[in-house]
Amino acid sequence: MIRIGIVGATGYTGVELLRLLAPRADVEIAVVTSRELQGVPVHRHFPNLRGHLDIAFSAPDAAELGTCDVVFFATPHAVAMQSVKPLLDQGVRVIDLSADFRIKDIPLWEQWYKTPHTAADLVAEAVYGLPEVNRDAIKTARLIAVPGCYPTAIQLGFLPLLEEGLVDTQHLIADAKSGVSGAGRKAVEDFLLCEATESIKAYGITGHRHHPEICQGLQQATLDPVKLTFIPHLTPMVRGILATLYAPVKKGVSVSQPQLQSVFEARYAEEPFVDVLPPGLWPATRNVKGSNRCEIAVSYNVETNMIVVLAAEDNLVKGASGQAIQNMNLMFGLAETAGLQTVALLP
Repeated sequence: MIRIGIVGATGYTGVELLRLLAPRADVEIAVVTSRELQGVPVHRHFPNLRGHLDIAFSAPDAAELGTCDVVFFATPHAVAMQSVKPLLDQGVRVIDLSADFRIKDIPLWEQWYKTPHTAADLVAEAVYGLPEVNRDAIKTARLIAVPGCYPTAIQLGFLPLLEEGLVDTQHLIADAKSGVSGAGRKAVEDFLLCEATESIKAYGITGHRHHPEICQGLQQATLDPVKLTFIPHLTPMVRGILATLYAPVKKGVSVSQPQLQSVFEARYAEEPFVDVLPPGLWPATRNVKGSNRCEIAVSYNVETNMIVVLAAEDNLVKGASGQAIQNMNLMFGLAETAGLQTVALLP
């Protein structure tokens, strides 16, 4: 039985961890923290967990968390880096869903997150938790940096092309659209129903903090320099990401639609949560809602010599909490798919 602690469980990624972990017989949710709700039963705050989880919120006490085998941090950025070292010193494994340990270049992280980093030594140790790339390292890691939601979809879409050396890596474009839950569970005017519904808008036009994380991951797949134009959009839906990715074919390289289909199918043939769709089918966020799957389709435009990849995922599952649990399964030698074989919700 694996004892689990969750720090910062009152947000969307926190409750998603609870939803996915509560039915499992091989884990025990031992500690769920919230300073504001200390002593309140979790199911009072999240009624969907009534009858599934009988535990109250507690303060984030290091001694109590130290009794766990693994602790998830579903906290805002710059929180985990202040708290994980004592847990690691006690032999607790840590899975951080924030950005604190994702970017290896500390000055670059500080530039984007506007605060000094206080655990640079742990950044060097942290394993980037994209199982489709780092599965073996994840199995032995003490500290996991769970990828962001946009970076997961965009990297999974581009990686086969970069690994095969098929595209001009200096002119990549990612047009990605996310549901409102990607912004977190907070009272901000832009995310109120009357502000977000019946409208779609781009944001982060001059730069988004997921950009360096995406480029770092893509750069590891190729010797060519990577340059990416990344524009995120807010869409009037609760959850889901659809990324439309554009990659011009590298000069001197010839590709075909059947070849590209084979490249993607071969790359992800053994991946339980990446579904390469057959020709003529296209990803949609409704197809992956509530599931840990990422749907991918690839297309080639002969006239423009452009490869277009579409990737759809649930930003709270494969884009966050589901992927975090996928990492936990690998770390503890469990079946990678344990607790994550949920069928997507339709409609």
